Amino acid sequence: MAEENLEIASDTDELAEAMLTASRSVVRTCMQIRPSEHVLVVTDPECSEVGQSLYEAAAEVTDRVLLMMMPPSHKKGAEPPDPVAELMRQQDVVLIATKSSLTHSRARRNASRENARIASMPGITSEILAKGGMTADYGAMKKEISGLNALLRKRTSVKVKSSSGTDLTFSTGARWILEDNGICNRPGQITNLPTGKVFVLPKEGSANGKIVIDGSLDGEIVDEPVVLLVENGNVINISGGGHAESMISKMDSIRGIVKASQIERVGTLAEFGFGMNAR
Repeated sequence: MAEENLEIASDTDELAEAMLTASRSVVRTCMQIRPSEHVLVVTDPECSEVGQSLYEAAAEVTDRVLLMMMPPSHKKGAEPPDPVAELMRQQDVVLIATKSSLTHSRARRNASRENARIASMPGITSEILAKGGMTADYGAMKKEISGLNALLRKRTSVKVKSSSGTDLTFSTGARWILEDNGICNRPGQITNLPTGKVFVLPKEGSANGKIVIDGSLDGEIVDEPVVLLVENGNVINISGGGHAESMISKMDSIRGIVKASQIERVGTLAEFGFGMNAR
């Protein structure tokens, strides 16, 4: 029994150290926090270990750091409590490690308007922080993504095919975005972490074909492939197990709350991207 306890303690210590190493990457490489800056770490009971690790890493750089715990009752899409929102507006840097995303909240937008640099890590776990995408070399990844500019800048027609059955074509409606590299060092800038991707907005109405999702969807491994049929830029049919049903349900819910003039846009194919973070 004593040996088992020692092994458990050792594993716990190793995980904590790996988390702190990744948190230092967030603080020093991604956010480039300076000793004079005020930092707020927002977390909740589900992600509190990550929040604590981020706090410890930030405290190594600045003594102007606060840790704020969100209530467990906070739901996806809801605004944070007023005291949290007010504190977010007053910071140079905000690190958000919560189960539900605050990326699109009014509180986040207001903080960005006040020039806070923000990293949002919705749904992050101790394992993801310690062993996942945050262990990447973000400085090197930034250079790799920037290096794709010459290849992609004049590409306006895209065809996507996969062995699982994806066969999609579209025209680009804007330039390729090469700044989603995790480096967030300018006032008012925001990033989601872990990150690392290149993406583009399809030209409205140009996408046609089939998308087969056989990996993960909304942070979960799919129970069977989810097939989306796309016609003139809109998803017209979704099939394939419980995750397909969940997607249909979410889209129906959104149609019930948007303005009548926006209902037909709910199924729009809004973005195409590919990952650059090998971790």
